[in-house]
Amino acid sequence: MSNRPSVLQLQPTDNVAIALEDLPPGAELGMAEAIAAEAIPRGHKVALRAIARGERVRKYGQVIGEATAAIEAGRHVHVHNLAFCPSEADHSIGNSPPGELSLPASPHTTFMGLRRSDGRVATRNYIGVVTSVNCANTVARLIADQFRFPGALAEFPNVDGIVALTHAQGCAAGSDSEATDLLRRTIGGYLGHPNFAAVLVVGLGCESNQIDRLLDQQGLAADARIRPFVIQEMGGTARTVQGGVGQIRELLPDANRVAREPVPLSHLKLGLQCGGSDGFSGFTANPALGVASDLLVVRGGTSILSETPEIYGAEHTLLSRAASREVGEKLLGLLSWWETYAAASKESLDNNPSPGNKEGGLTTILEKSLGAAAKGGRSELAAVYGYAEPVTKPGFVFMDTPGYDPVSVTGQVAGGANLICFTTGRGSCFGCKPAPSLKLATNTPLYRRMEDDMDLNCGEVMDGAATVAEMGTRIFDLIVDTASGRRTKSEVLGYGGDEFAPWQLGATL
Repeated sequence: MSNRPSVLQLQPTDNVAIALEDLPPGAELGMAEAIAAEAIPRGHKVALRAIARGERVRKYGQVIGEATAAIEAGRHVHVHNLAFCPSEADHSIGNSPPGELSLPASPHTTFMGLRRSDGRVATRNYIGVVTSVNCANTVARLIADQFRFPGALAEFPNVDGIVALTHAQGCAAGSDSEATDLLRRTIGGYLGHPNFAAVLVVGLGCESNQIDRLLDQQGLAADARIRPFVIQEMGGTARTVQGGVGQIRELLPDANRVAREPVPLSHLKLGLQCGGSDGFSGFTANPALGVASDLLVVRGGTSILSETPEIYGAEHTLLSRAASREVGEKLLGLLSWWETYAAASKESLDNNPSPGNKEGGLTTILEKSLGAAAKGGRSELAAVYGYAEPVTKPGFVFMDTPGYDPVSVTGQVAGGANLICFTTGRGSCFGCKPAPSLKLATNTPLYRRMEDDMDLNCGEVMDGAATVAEMGTRIFDLIVDTASGRRTKSEVLGYGGDEFAPWQLGATL
């Protein structure tokens, strides 16, 4: 908008503001009579007053780091003069319960879902080909590829596709190791996911992750819906592919016998993600997604926040609304584990912001986390889960995952998420079959540049064309439409198979 200010101070106590556009030297900042003392890139921080060396720098009203040099008013504040400092977040648990939230109105109470015979509800209807080990990946792809040509599924319009989910694990680790157990839990979550009408499980035969052990450990069994194939027992590649293709052809008619029907929104499990974040993420797309998350939670649905390294420094925003001391202490335990885990690998949690994040204006993990946590809205934190654990409690919950998006989303989907909302400021390209993934742009230039990939332009918040609440309502409407069958941009482009990435722990032997 022509009268839009050139910078935005998010809280009165902040000593920096965000440049809403590229600022040339001498540009008026519109506050404290400050002017830009040098060029400030859009999305980056500018000092509103003089900041002494060693002084804490504040954004969102919170500490995001400390100045490594004296910074004059109007100067660019970034990696050259701002450094990470240990989190000073308040670890009080449950000291600020959310109470009754004031949320925008929405008429939605149901979506058009696919009800399975066991009562669970799907948002999509796929047949999967999942591998137990990397050695079976080519066979799985060859099976799925037989159904990728135009018209291959024309007789089965209610089937969304045949998807191969492959990975780089399954051997070179102990059969009873933590790494193998975690892989089994992840694969087990996918095998039982309601968005799969049926699944073929393909193994080589000599791997650590034996299919029978996988199924037994996860409380699953080979049946009409889950069909194991072992390449060495089938007689090699060609015969396994032939057998797998035949099984899918047998499964397709039954998989096609589904029809969408109105079901309560309580059947939705929404995974909250951000990737390629920028300086706008924390006040456009992320808080708007937080509103959508709250709208779902008050209707009995489930919203899953993850990426544990990306709440470091913002944990107080979750701890203060934990439902119980047990929930809060479990979250604190995860953060402590991550600090030790990073240190053992000679890493720091502040290494999380990527070069793209920094190019987009983010400097420290504290700054990134404060923006990322906004995706979680303001609802009570009902539960905390380990990676890929089944999410059984409705409401707003947290799942322990790395910050790496494909690994994080894989854990959420394994836990039962049947839809993902993914905010991005730099332009992440992503999908996560069998769950649809909505891409939410944090700024208008990104949306215009990558409109084929982005489902919604949350940059309208910064442009003054929508409030956070209005954008949150639009996201919520889009969530309902997508759960009801509307295809996302990533689905149209074919994303979602290669992004399956189980978290790999421990040594490769």
